[in-house]
This record gives sequence, structure tokens and C-alpha cells, in this order.
Amino acid sequence: MITEAYRYRFRQGADLRQAEDTLLLAILAAEGLYGEACIRMDAGYAIDESIRAIVVDASTEVGQAVNGIFTSFLLKEFGRLGFHVRCVEGVGSDVRGDAR
Repeated sequence: MITEAYRYRFRQGADLRQAEDTLLLAILAAEGLYGEACIRMDAGYAIDESIRAIVVDASTEVGQAVNGIFTSFLLKEFGRLGFHVRCVEGVGSDVRGDAR
């Protein structure tokens, strides 16, 4: 079980696929800092389209970096009112498996 993650919820009208593409760009940026192996081991996310949310693992230093980069990118792309982010605990283990 992932002990810490951030859940990003997007307003109606925001393109969730575009948000996922932004997350993939944040993961690529973190790969520049930590290397491909660390990203493959320690970065992960899950998407729940039914509630317009992306959950990103934050249980490692790599995950914290991905979340920081992702949040910065989202602020520029969607604006402060385009999404809401909060820390969640006790997220299911399926979050870890989806980093590409």
C-alpha cells in the first residue's frame, strides 16, 4: 500500500488527457534528475476518469519531485482555479504501477 500520494481533481471542461500528458512531461523532467531506473521503480500514478482525478505516488523522494514538478506545470497550464490538489494517505498499491 502506498502511504502517501497527491490527488489532483480537475474542473469540468479541463482536458484530463492533456493533464495526463502534462504529468508524463513532469515524469520525464524528474527522470533528468533521478535517472530512468529510479523513475521506473519509484514513480507511479493512476487516473480515475469518473471523478476527473489523477493520483500520483508521493511516498518516495522521486514521487515528491514528480508531484512538485507536476503541480508547477499545472499552475501554468490550467491556472490556480483549474484544479485542486490535496495529500491523501493509504492509497491502494495500484498507483505505483502506472509510470511510463
